[in-house]
Amino acid sequence: MPHAYADCFDPTGARYGIPAYPYRLAPAGLATRRQLRARGLRPGGQPIAAQVMRANRRTGGHQVAYLYRIDLAKPVRPMTSRKWGALALAMLARRTCPRCRRDVGYCIPRSYGICGACIAATEQHAA
Repeated sequence: MPHAYADCFDPTGARYGIPAYPYRLAPAGLATRRQLRARGLRPGGQPIAAQVMRANRRTGGHQVAYLYRIDLAKPVRPMTSRKWGALALAMLARRTCPRCRRDVGYCIPRSYGICGACIAATEQHAA
């Protein structure tokens, strides 16, 4: 077993407190939050069952993803009409240019903070 795998392999939980497995070698029946979400599930308040670890060569530490039991997971709560409305308003705010006050139809990049037309006008005015 290579050193990176040996460092991350602790099925009893003696070293890290909870069972740890190398990346891509977790046992069946466990899933990360993203994997649960893809199945339409959520952890539902259950404790962390295990963790998947991957050696990070840059920092010398480990990247960790927590695993939850699939059989104890609960279905995702459905969106209510109020949540849909709040999401629609938030997306409208991200699409509205603060300079020209128009809905440009796409999310304005935070790096610029204004729409493409305003950027072009600013560059044209500067030249």
